[in-house]
Amino acid sequence: MVLKLENFSFYLNGKMKNVMVKRCESLFSKSLGIMFKKNPAPHLFIFSKEKNLAIHSFFCVPFVAIWLDKDKKAVAVEKIYPFNPHISHRGMYLLEIQEKRFLQLNNRKKSRR
Repeated sequence: MVLKLENFSFYLNGKMKNVMVKRCESLFSKSLGIMFKKNPAPHLFIFSKEKNLAIHSFFCVPFVAIWLDKDKKAVAVEKIYPFNPHISHRGMYLLEIQEKRFLQLNNRKKSRR
């Protein structure tokens, strides 16, 4: 199966960013997200209106979650660690992206923890 990716543009800290994403619009794709994937492509979750978007990180590798408003401007950015039962912010779009890809977007080196 070939993963279909498409270009997505959004604003992070006032600067436009572009990333290739897998769109998640169906209930099934939103439910599965990046769970059980070792090296997932960035996933973009699309909702019909701005609302409180809650996620968990069961069975996920660490990633960065970016909540975006209706204008595709980042309103919250959070590094997510595995097995967190509840993370929530308001938005219309949610982008889940591996930390290394997120850091490449910002031209930063990987942080050490």
